[in-house]
Order: sequence, then structure tokens, then C-alpha cells
Amino acid sequence: MNDLATAYRVLARKYRPSTFAELIGQEAMVRTLSNAFATDRIAHAFILTGVRGVGKTTTARILARGLNCVGPDGSGGPTIAPCGVCANCRQIAEDRYSDVVEMDAASRTGVDDIRELTEGLLYRKPDLGRYRVYIIDEVHMLSRNAFNALLKTLEEPPPHAKFVFATTEIQKVPLTVLSRCQRFSLRRVPIELLVAHYRRIADAEAVEAEPAALALIARAADGSVRDGLSLLDQAIASTEGRITEAAVRDMLGVADRGRVLDLLESVLRGDAGDALDRMDLLYQDGADPLLVLQDLLDLSHFLTRLKLAPEAGVGDPIVEGDRKRAAPLSEKLTLPALARIWQMLLKGLEEVQAAPSPIQAAEMVLVRLAYVADLPVPADLVRSLTTPPARGIGPVAAEPVANRASGIEPAPPSEPPIAAAPATTAVGSLAAATRGEPAELGNPPPTNSVEYDPMPQSFAEVVALFDKRREAVISAHLREHVHLIAFEPGRIEFRPADGAPSNLANRISQLLGEWTGERWLVARSQAAPGEPTLREQEERGESDLRNEVTRHPLVQAVLETFPGATIAAVRERFASIEPEPDEPGPGSDAGDDPTMEEDDI
Repeated sequence: MNDLATAYRVLARKYRPSTFAELIGQEAMVRTLSNAFATDRIAHAFILTGVRGVGKTTTARILARGLNCVGPDGSGGPTIAPCGVCANCRQIAEDRYSDVVEMDAASRTGVDDIRELTEGLLYRKPDLGRYRVYIIDEVHMLSRNAFNALLKTLEEPPPHAKFVFATTEIQKVPLTVLSRCQRFSLRRVPIELLVAHYRRIADAEAVEAEPAALALIARAADGSVRDGLSLLDQAIASTEGRITEAAVRDMLGVADRGRVLDLLESVLRGDAGDALDRMDLLYQDGADPLLVLQDLLDLSHFLTRLKLAPEAGVGDPIVEGDRKRAAPLSEKLTLPALARIWQMLLKGLEEVQAAPSPIQAAEMVLVRLAYVADLPVPADLVRSLTTPPARGIGPVAAEPVANRASGIEPAPPSEPPIAAAPATTAVGSLAAATRGEPAELGNPPPTNSVEYDPMPQSFAEVVALFDKRREAVISAHLREHVHLIAFEPGRIEFRPADGAPSNLANRISQLLGEWTGERWLVARSQAAPGEPTLREQEERGESDLRNEVTRHPLVQAVLETFPGATIAAVRERFASIEPEPDEPGPGSDAGDDPTMEEDDI
């Protein structure tokens, strides 16, 4: 029984890579080392840095095997792909090779430990292999004196010595040590690679796992292969041969994404009571309040990405199923509202971590979010204070501000009521409208007192409106990167030229809706070439005007009279037409035309 109990090896050890071909997510490092081995330019010291579980110690051991591998027939040299069958490879894999010394700097931090290492290095050559390889894990834990004792050996090591350092806190390693080593930064492994890796291991273990369950484990691993394997090991142990998404969520204390979306919608409606009820149900089902707020934070970030780039999240197994629900919500929310939600949730996470009761702190964060949903964003508040009120209307200018506060885009202006409603009714009407409830008869909805710009009747008027509103960047794109296909008030279809930003249509639609109070449909299309850009039309008009002036007989006579003369610029001058006075005034010359001026050609 004891032999069976000790025979089991956790997945992180059982499936530890033994070659660089099995190492995932570190292609840049593998390519560099492969070229170094191929050209016999192997450095004497390496330092590997990165977060936990990305393969630092594994890489060090593979390097040790590659440096001492002799091949199946015993005639091989240093290789990036150790054979795994020679005596050296097997002994290194079994951790009984005397020429590979692993040292834990967390427990051996003193200068005496380093002195013992360097003195043995100077007088002792490899017993079995080609090189003596020293692997020092968590090297940043060495004391300052220990680092100083290592410097001379690192600068001029004996030819048979190789050093491999590993650390998670590279900033604590002295620059004098870093300058003597080749540094490799191992990056976090992407989620899609982790999912594929865990799928292969689950198949090898004859365990059925849902794709969504593996995606949850990969996301919880946060780029660490080892962390994810530990979670996968736990998930296999907690299930009966089949890992489900619900089981993993229960194991991780992660709430269902659909229920978190419901919670977010309750908050945005300003329904604090419903939000608290949903939070209580999640808590009773085992969800960690801190993780629930983190999920809300992730959703706010995802909604912001959808607002700016509608294709965001494509291919992500976690959020792919949320796109259908999140897309309409992102269209209704404004960027200022999303930014405010992000900031409040970020601050709320700190409060939950420091609070003696996390659930109470999380509930207070939700209450604040629910009530802030009806408050104006600062920009709209300033605009409402600086915009003069509409005729006969007093404090009802709060409606468009409150309308934006919960993220809803401004609606078209309505006719002013006979009597002004109190400003406090704006909040209640907004919350009722967001919940889909009719407003109370005693409190009529406030009217929009914002002065909207006139509806542009041509594309040129659209560009002029952007100039008036000082949106210089978008105005430049409209002139230089837009080939107009169709235009009518409220609808623009264009073909973007090279250099046009991907979110140009969304920004044009959003800003025109805010400025005119009407809904604008702005679409990108490749179905037709469209008209030349405004810049191209201006250049073509200038060219035609120059050609016309050049063909004028008077201009040709001047050019012939003055050889070498050129037309520097062509300016059109229009004379204002005024009615002729019946009688010339005193001191005036009836024969003079005040609209005629002499000008040089």
C-alpha cells in the first residue's frame, strides 16, 4: 500500500518537458539557443527570468542535458535536442549526475555557500560529462556579499564550467551579475496554448474534459503552466472521470459568467436591491466576493473593447459565448460611463481585500455603482452647466446628463413641456426607463435642453461640423481617407482608404449622434470604389483651375514676355455685388467701382 501511495507523481512532474521541443510558449528563447548550439557560440552563464511555472528550472535542466549529451552511440557533442537514452541524459533526468549541481539560493544565501562552490569549481574538473553545470534557483535571494564573491568567477570561469541562474525577481539581481550573463525572459504562456497542452494531458490520462472547463483552468493559471497543471490535477481528483465547467467553477469559486452579466445589468439599471440579491445568491453558491468583482472588472474591460473594436474577443473560449449578450450592452454604454465603472471596481477590489468582511465590502461597492449609474459624468455635468437653458425651461437640463450617466446614448430631442419639472425627477425617470418601466404620471419626463447642431445635409457639412467641434483628427481622416459611396441625412456609407482607423465609422456615428440628437448609421463598405476623397477633389480642382489660367491669352502673353516666369499661385477673387446708388454721394466719383481692385498676375 505504501509503495502504491508513493508511486503517484503529480502532473506537473510527470509531464515536465525533457526537450526544448516539448517546451511550450518560449519559441524566441528556443530559437536563440538553437542557433548558439549550432554555431558553437554557447555562453558560459545564462539567467532565466519570468513568473512562476513558465519553465525556468526545466530550461536549466534541459540545457544541462544538452551540454553533456553524448548521443546513443557515445560520439555526440553538445546538442539542443538531447537524446534521453545515453547514460548522461538518464542520470541528469534522475537527479543523480555529479556534474550537474543544483543549488537553492533561498536556503543557501551566504557568502560561505558561494565560496564553497567557487573553490570546488577551480580545483575539480567534470567527473563524467563534458561540463560542470551549476543551476542556482531563486538567485535573487543571494546576499550582496554572496553576489560579490561570485563576480570574478562569472567574469573568467574555467572552460569546463557553465552557470544557469533562475529568478522570478530580476530587478533584485545586481547589474554587475546581469552584465556577465545571457538573459532570457520567459513570457507567460498564452491561454490557447495552455488549453491545447491541458487537452493533450487530459487525453493521455484518459480523462474527458469540457473545452470550457479547460479554458477556465487556463485562465486561472494566468500564464503559468505549472499552476494550471496543479489545478487540472485537482479537477481530476474532484470529479469522476469527466471534468465539467460547473465543477471547475465550483472548485475555483468562480461565478457563472451569465449570472455575473445579470449582476452587471442590475447595477447599470440602478437597481441596488436586485444587485444585492444576485450577489447574495452567488455568495451562497460558493462564489468568492473578490472573484465576483474581478469578473465584473473583466466584463467592463471586455465591454470597452467591444465598444472600440466590435471583433474583440473572437477566438477566446471564455468570452466567445458572452459576445451575443455583451455586444448590445456595449452599444448602449458610453466610454465615460465604462471608464467610471472600471475605476470604481478597481478601487472596490482594494477595499474588499482590506475589509474584515469581503462580502459586505463587495455589497457596498455594488450599492455605490448602482447609485452612481444615475449620476452625470463630469464632462456632461460641465456641459450642462455651461449650456444656456432652453426658452422657458429651468432646471430640467439634467435629463441629457442623467441620460448619459448610466451609459445610455442620448435620444433625439423632444418637444418642451408646458411646465418645467423638478430636476430631481430626472434620476427616477432614467432608472425607470433603464428598467423598461413607464414613468409615473405625476412626474413627467424632463425635456432635453441641450442645443443640438443642425442636421448636416451634405458630406461637406459633416466635415464642417467636425471642424466646428474641433475634432481635427477625425476631420483630417474624413478629408483624406474616406471615399464617399452614399450620403443622406442620418446615413453615411464610405470605403475607407489606407490609413483610416478601424473604429472611424463608430466614432463618426457616436459624435454625430451626440451633436445632432439624431441617430446616424455610418457603415464601412468595399462594395463600390466611391467618390474621390475631399483632398483628391481639392487637388483636382486646383489643377483644373491652374490649367485654365495657363490657357488664358493674357497669361500666355505675360509668360512669353517674361521668359522663365512661372505661376506661383492662383487665387479667385469675388467682388461683392451692391446696388448702385441713385445719386453719387458728396466727394465720390461716379465712375469708380469700389469692388474692382488691381492685382498682380
